[in-house]
This record gives sequence, structure tokens and C-alpha cells, in this order.
Amino acid sequence: MDILTQTPSPSGLPQPTTGGSNSTAASATEKPALSSDFETFLKMLTAQMRNQDPLNPVESADFAVQLATFSNVEQQVRTNQLLESLGDRMGAVGMAQLSGWVGMEARAQVPVQFDGTPVPLTLTPDKLADSAQLVVSDANGIEVQRFSVAPQAGPVLWAGVDADGVPLPEGRYTVEVASFNKGQHLSDSPVHVHGRIVEARNADGQITLVMEGGQEVVSDKILSLRAPDG
Repeated sequence: MDILTQTPSPSGLPQPTTGGSNSTAASATEKPALSSDFETFLKMLTAQMRNQDPLNPVESADFAVQLATFSNVEQQVRTNQLLESLGDRMGAVGMAQLSGWVGMEARAQVPVQFDGTPVPLTLTPDKLADSAQLVVSDANGIEVQRFSVAPQAGPVLWAGVDADGVPLPEGRYTVEVASFNKGQHLSDSPVHVHGRIVEARNADGQITLVMEGGQEVVSDKILSLRAPDG
């Protein structure tokens, strides 16, 4: 695996708590009457029938419509609750399956977390390129390094040092490959970063993996996995 260092080039660049009664707190955790107390509706319907105007009674068909409407709404609420529970269970299954990923080395398109040591990358230049440059930008989007690299795809080590061999400041960098053909710019493509997975998170049904450098990537964006070296 090549170790990439910079060489001089004309284009290079060196929540507060609030009080409340126990009854208020208890009511906040109770389920809505719509989904938990069907008898309440029946009591209300019975009271309506007992207190209706004898000279202008409510049609029996209207009572049937009310009962059917409430029943449909209650059934929909229960269906939604069932789907939410099913989604949570599926998320738990996904987390269980991904637990084996923790500790593995992953490859993904994420920013580079530089700590002073060489970073393993995979370059993906344009297939039509006859030359390529590695372009490094800091967290503010300012280009801090640019130098020539081989125009072929493959693994390399980015040393993270300037033209004088001095390491760049530690931090997060965006690294891309600029591809050229006969001097004509073709495209800019992100590099693939390698890093060990240290955590798997499930937030709102989406499973996110955290790499040792702090980068977060959705599980389906992981490009490859391998056992860590050593």
C-alpha cells in the first residue's frame, strides 16, 4: 500500500424541572380514552338515548352510524399502535444482526478524522482519467493540500503531512480525488475511508454505525467490512 505525502506543485496550498401534582403526571402517561376505554363511548351513547327529546327522537340509524364510526376509528388507532410495535421489533432485530459489525473495519464515504497518524483510504478516480490529484479540505471547506496521485483505483495511506513533512493539524478533513484526461477536468470523487466500528445506534428506526474517529454512517452506506489488522 502506497503512503501519500504532499509534494510541491504550483496548484498546492501549504432541561429545567417544573412542579406539578401527581395526578397531572399520572394523566400524562395514561392512554387516550379512544383506544383504552370503549365503555366510555357506550355510556355516553346510553345517556344520549335517555336524554333525547321525546318529541324529536334521534333516529336509530344515527346511533348505528355513531357506533360504527367510533369502532372504525378505534380499530385504526389499534392498528397504528400495532404497526409501531412491529417497527420497533424489526429495529431491534436489525440491531441484533448488526451487533457483529462492532469491532470490524468498515469502508465508507465519510470525512477523514486525522489524529497525526497515516489514514488508510481507497481512491476511486474516473475510469477515463490519465492523471489525478488528491484534494484535501479542512472542516471549513478551505483547501489545504493538493498533489498528484496515480489515476488507478486502489488502497493507499494518506500521511497527512505538508511539503516539508510537517503533519497537518489534527481534525476532520474532506478528501476527494480530482480526475483529469489530457489536462481536462473530468470529475471529483470522494475517497473511501477505512475505520473500525465502535457503536451501532437505532434512532427513529434508522440504524447508524459510529466509527472510531467519530464519523457516523447509515448501515446501508457501508461499502465493505473486514477483520481489523492485528
